[in-house]
Amino acid sequence: MTNIALVISDFNSKITSKMEENAEKVAGSLGAKVVKKIHVPGAFEVPYATRILLKKKNIDAVVVLGAVIRGDTDHDIVIVNSVASKLLDLSLQYKKPIGFGVMGPRVTWQQAEQRALEYSKRAVKAALEMVKISRE
Repeated sequence: MTNIALVISDFNSKITSKMEENAEKVAGSLGAKVVKKIHVPGAFEVPYATRILLKKKNIDAVVVLGAVIRGDTDHDIVIVNSVASKLLDLSLQYKKPIGFGVMGPRVTWQQAEQRALEYSKRAVKAALEMVKISRE
């Protein structure tokens, strides 16, 4: 069995709580077990929590979930690009997959609501597929 962990951004929790629930459901349907979850205040904190989880021997992959909604500034672009870059570095450093389920940048609230389930599903599937590849 593959053990995964979830990191969930609580900013925009109306959306991310649905993503969390769906990720757990998808993981179970694919034979994986969610052994740990960490909730963080926002997407900016996701890499730190992910690093904590990647260090654990009983975790095969981490799935990160968040929704960074477009605002009046470029804040969403800065945050999502920074988070994605750092997560890629962490995945390579710890040699464990990270399923990227952070929506944004430039996503509206309505788009995030519409895409939440699909993003969480894809993130779980990607992480599990990469675990398989790493075991070959």
